[in-house]
Amino acid sequence: MGLFGAIGVVIYLSALLQLSPGASAYFFPNASAIPPSLLPNFTSGSPWDVFHNFTGCHAGEKRDGLNKLKKYFHYFGYIPDGSPNNLTDDFDDSLEAAIKTYQRNFNLDPTGQLDEATMKQIVKPRCGNPDIVNGTTSMSSGKTTSSLFHTVGHYTFFPGTPRWPEDRRDLTYAFLPGNNLPETAKAAFTRAFQRWAEVTPLTFTETSSYGAADIRIGFFSGDHGDGEAFDGVLGTLAHAFSPPNGMFHLDRDENWMVEGDVTQASVSTTVDLESVAVHEIGHLLGLGHSSVEESIMYPTISSRTRKVDLAADDVQGIQILYGSNPNSNGSSTSESATQERESSDGGPRLLGWAAAALSAVGSGFVLL
Repeated sequence: MGLFGAIGVVIYLSALLQLSPGASAYFFPNASAIPPSLLPNFTSGSPWDVFHNFTGCHAGEKRDGLNKLKKYFHYFGYIPDGSPNNLTDDFDDSLEAAIKTYQRNFNLDPTGQLDEATMKQIVKPRCGNPDIVNGTTSMSSGKTTSSLFHTVGHYTFFPGTPRWPEDRRDLTYAFLPGNNLPETAKAAFTRAFQRWAEVTPLTFTETSSYGAADIRIGFFSGDHGDGEAFDGVLGTLAHAFSPPNGMFHLDRDENWMVEGDVTQASVSTTVDLESVAVHEIGHLLGLGHSSVEESIMYPTISSRTRKVDLAADDVQGIQILYGSNPNSNGSSTSESATQERESSDGGPRLLGWAAAALSAVGSGFVLL
């Protein structure tokens, strides 16, 4: 390829990816915009794909590398004791118990074995925050939210049930200036904020002042100073902090689609930006994870998947924190604020080794 040919490819890619100098994420506008062969990370797999090698493994076995899967469960709270550096390759009682709890949380048959359904769930892109805190999980628990209809809610809150104070209902958000996001990417966030505004009394307005904004959004790669390092393509996609911290971080190494039908993307690792943003905003407002797979606050989302509509479980949870939108048409589910559920025994929190890192960025709890 000659010099002018190479320059042409660079210009072509820059236009399609909507990257300006200093931009720190891959954005592409539709399902077929980028030929997979042009950029190597478009065909990379999840950092957890290696776990497929343990499919069928069961108690009493010993497999090379099984300690890495134990580290995964330790990270998410399923093996709470000891140091992750001291984990062995033995399929012991602690691993079997961890798998059973994990299976219950994700609505799987609690066999305690690494069957295909369990492995398929484990390798999905997900939250970087533990599902279990202090040995207790609340993900799979249900609670009656209406004495009349006996509906069951699975939403959770952060420990202490933090929320934005009553005098801060008109929230501002800003994007990290160095990211130089294209307008199409910013529009995806605007749509995501609006979905929560429609069912609450909250409003969200973009501001150019990153330092003064209530919510600060940035794309980062690897270790970025908050104790929750990103891991490249897929794996952990993003995380956000509980109110009123307002920090919202996304993995800049993902292949983000900002418009179009992500289900038709030719690249298997494509992630829908608006879908992830809607989930993260739920955390920014005070919601934890739900075991309802259809809910926005479910911990995982597969690549090439679009999921932007709030489920009843999401609406019930957020309206317990803030009430309903006074200007709504009444179609949204509204629950009494007196039905508030404290989840300090099983709500999300940072792992102990990461908690100290928050001193550099402020207090809060990080979730996908």
